[in-house]
Amino acid sequence: MKFKAVARIDLPPARKYRLMNRSKSARIFLYAGAGFLLFVVIFAVVLLTFNWNHLKPTINQRVSEATGRTFEIRGDLDLNWQRVSDETGWHAWIPWPRLSAQDVVMSNPDWTKTGPQMLNLKQVAASINPWPLLAKSVSLRDLNIEGLTLNLERTATNQNNWTFKRDEEDETPSPWSFDIGKLQAKEVALRYLDPANKLDLTAKLDTLDQVDAKNFGTQFKLSGSYNKAPISGGGKAGSVLSLRDKEAVFPVSADLQIGKNRIAIDGTVTQPTAVTAIDMHLLLAGESMANLYPLTGVLLPDTPPYETKGRLVGKMGGADGGEWTYEKFTGKVGSSDLSGTLHYVFKKPRPLLHGELVSNQLRLDDLGPLVKADSNTQKKNRGAVAVQPTDKALPVENFTTSKWDALDADVKFTGHKIIRDAALPIQDMVAELHMKDKVLSLTPLDFGVAGGRLRSNIKLDGQADKIKAEIKTSARGLKIRQLFPTLESMQASFGEVNADASLSGSGNSISAMLASSNGELKAAVSEGSISKFILEAAGLNIPNAIFSKLFGDKQVQLNCLASDFVVTDGLMKTRYFVLDTEDAVINVSGDINLATEAMDLDVVPKTKGLRIISLRSPLYAKGTFKDPDIGLQKGPLLAKAGGAAALAVINPLAALIPLIKTGGTPDIDCAKLLADAKAKPNAPPPGQQK
Repeated sequence: MKFKAVARIDLPPARKYRLMNRSKSARIFLYAGAGFLLFVVIFAVVLLTFNWNHLKPTINQRVSEATGRTFEIRGDLDLNWQRVSDETGWHAWIPWPRLSAQDVVMSNPDWTKTGPQMLNLKQVAASINPWPLLAKSVSLRDLNIEGLTLNLERTATNQNNWTFKRDEEDETPSPWSFDIGKLQAKEVALRYLDPANKLDLTAKLDTLDQVDAKNFGTQFKLSGSYNKAPISGGGKAGSVLSLRDKEAVFPVSADLQIGKNRIAIDGTVTQPTAVTAIDMHLLLAGESMANLYPLTGVLLPDTPPYETKGRLVGKMGGADGGEWTYEKFTGKVGSSDLSGTLHYVFKKPRPLLHGELVSNQLRLDDLGPLVKADSNTQKKNRGAVAVQPTDKALPVENFTTSKWDALDADVKFTGHKIIRDAALPIQDMVAELHMKDKVLSLTPLDFGVAGGRLRSNIKLDGQADKIKAEIKTSARGLKIRQLFPTLESMQASFGEVNADASLSGSGNSISAMLASSNGELKAAVSEGSISKFILEAAGLNIPNAIFSKLFGDKQVQLNCLASDFVVTDGLMKTRYFVLDTEDAVINVSGDINLATEAMDLDVVPKTKGLRIISLRSPLYAKGTFKDPDIGLQKGPLLAKAGGAAALAVINPLAALIPLIKTGGTPDIDCAKLLADAKAKPNAPPPGQQK
């Protein structure tokens, strides 16, 4: 018999239990791992093979319900997987999803005028970082947009089409966040329609493939209209994504034409979504500075065509709300040069504009638009209505006071040299303009005239429908010879003219103000000399006038000249106007109607000595400012001629008797006249008679 030996080893119960558990755990882990791997494989296969277009109806419905607008993905919706090359470690082995959609549209509300669709997108694609999703953050590695048309619109009641309906019962902020790493946009057209501000603007945008040295990441073109003025132009700006940074320094370079205004900028804007600072080179050009008001909100006067270049710096915020400075700018206004620095301070109740302007060569014609005295052609060029009648000399164009409360102002202007017609003896000017509470003051308005100074203080109160105007003017030291620079006979004359005027009136144009004016005007010359030829010609002493022209003129001692006019409701009457010399006395009397611009003056010369063959007869000055009529009063002259003819019948030599002037006119009491003429004139408040 054979026997088989069998060895048996009995393990302790505890150890035996542990071995059985390990074997069971291994099997469970193996099965779970295999199941998870199978799930991943199946999930990957589903993701890779799933037709995402099946989700479009659900997505369209959900977005439409959430926004209250019709939303639709009309083209393909697709999801691809891509490995990211710049990831490291095991992350580099995990592909990222890339979602793309084509032909995406969203409707506009029924009230809009920009068309049936608010958004029309040809194609959009984005790579999604999967890891931030675990922290409820959607992070797009890049977002590519192509062929986007976006219409934004706002009404006068601030209703807009970019605010979507909200679930009023759910005010809890979303726990999800959103971030974009890189944005590329091609063929983007953004239209903004705002009838309340008379703005219809279209911007065509494209991102640059690479950010350049000035950090420009976007290029754009603009078109449309503002306040019925066409807009065109374009430029470059910083990256759109940089707008997320509250402290972003955003570069901008643009050259725009808005109506007849050109605006070119090149610089930076800090925090462009709520501007806190600007620093840029600025060029402004156009037909009139006044046309800049709708664009800048800065009230500027009417001017001829202009162009200026300077640096615009500023900041927003602070106790006064901030300040802009257009510093050390240079340019031209009309044919005049202009330079200076202006500060625009944001404060309450109105902004303040203050600074200094200088013109080294100021053409007098360029001041015309400031007082509405430019020609009809110039008015049309600066956008004003050509209202000046051909038979009117005083400007009739109204000042517009509706915007005088847009700001306060304190600006000093200096014109070092005035280029003007040879007959005008103006050398230079200084003006200090002040605006406060719709009251415009020029204190002073100072001209260098004929070697002296003409200083005025002007106040225009625009608080009522009609401007209340007050003017006080004084002339000191005006040289007689320089008052008539083109009159050869006056160049040897000497003496100084001093004058004062005080007027008040009401109206919205210079013509209307003077037509309603009240006040006084006085002038005096205490000593000097005047051309004898002028006196002889005024008296029609023909032989002496011819002798003076043939053999030379000489000066006649001027004892005094004094005048005093009173103005009542625009009618200017002479109290006296006397010129007294060693040879003659000339009296002027009559009136000047500032409302009709008509003159009715008599000039009566009286000789102090013997004159042979004198046709001395009173003169007249009639007609209008635009068409004056100055000549002899025919009645006295015909009487002399008739008397000479009658005596010639008796004796030819007797015909000379009516033509002989024996003189004997006494001297004028110059001291009394001059004392009265030097008394300060006065005027009542605007709208009241003296």
